[in-house]
Amino acid sequence: MTHRILVTGGAGFIGSAVIRHLIANSTCEVANVDKLTYAGNLESVSAVSGSARYRFYHADICNAALMDEIFADFKPVAVMHLAAESHVDRSIDGPADFINTNIVGTYTLLEAARRYWSRLPEPERNAFRFHHISTDEVFGDLEGTDDLFTETTPYAPSSPYSASKASSDHLVRAWQRTYGLPTLITNCSNNYGPYHFPEKLIPHMILNALAAKPLPVYGNGSQIRDWLYVEDHARALVEVVLKGKVGETYNIGGHNEKTNLEVVHTLCDLLEELAADKPAGVARYRDLITFVADRPGHDLRYAIDASKIERELGWTPQETFESGIRKTVQWYLENREWWQRVLSGSYRLGRLGETS
Repeated sequence: MTHRILVTGGAGFIGSAVIRHLIANSTCEVANVDKLTYAGNLESVSAVSGSARYRFYHADICNAALMDEIFADFKPVAVMHLAAESHVDRSIDGPADFINTNIVGTYTLLEAARRYWSRLPEPERNAFRFHHISTDEVFGDLEGTDDLFTETTPYAPSSPYSASKASSDHLVRAWQRTYGLPTLITNCSNNYGPYHFPEKLIPHMILNALAAKPLPVYGNGSQIRDWLYVEDHARALVEVVLKGKVGETYNIGGHNEKTNLEVVHTLCDLLEELAADKPAGVARYRDLITFVADRPGHDLRYAIDASKIERELGWTPQETFESGIRKTVQWYLENREWWQRVLSGSYRLGRLGETS
């Protein structure tokens, strides 16, 4: 059976990495369903968009009739659901879009998938998969310094963003248990890498440093995150959708715990090496670091136990933080046109806690 995989949010950061991986490393046919919000960028899949195995649907997952049309037209064997509003800061400023896309949109997509799946012949119905891609932020804070999130960690979301993702996770599990829809869920740690939209910490700091702008760090920068290179994540997601067990959850992490301040220091030191021709007035990139008021409800530490996916599916990350972050900085230095076009639109770099 030819694998036809429908990827929602395929013009986004992680979704585009999944599509690039599928087209380059498999024989799958891929449909990219994306609303093209501010963070959606078709340039992120331009390297594979000419493939005969790729097609694009400009669509909102909240549009039930359009979802039905796309399922009927493309006839997917699997869905990889990545479409989501994903920025914590923006969810604090305006939670409505997060409730609509992440909860209502997931419900709408689940129902479209269920209608389509229920009409399939039995062999195809048995082969169908709905893979929901989520976040470790649904688990909230880790208490002890040695604790790790596992697949059975209780949910305790802190922000409107993480609460909306927790809600969507619960919906997916309910559709599997109540209706029998063959679903899988993955929860990942913080992603980074090429094509990352500039509102997130790593690209934000790189671009601010190159423009001699302050590098705003929340609180004292002691918040700890586990960092996962996006292309490692894409490999893991494909392993799950093709080989994972229905009804199971898999945590995906990079085994790279770093404080936010450590990450910013690493970026500054790499830029000293790779972008030594500094902007006017900058003696050291580290001099641009400034501490700003902490974000409301800011979780202190996330860290993932990814032993289940390694044990059951054989996946492990290929990149260390050191190798992945170097590749990331090099990519932004070599692809200025990409991010300059992103920044030339309505988006303006800025983080909560900044005064300007």
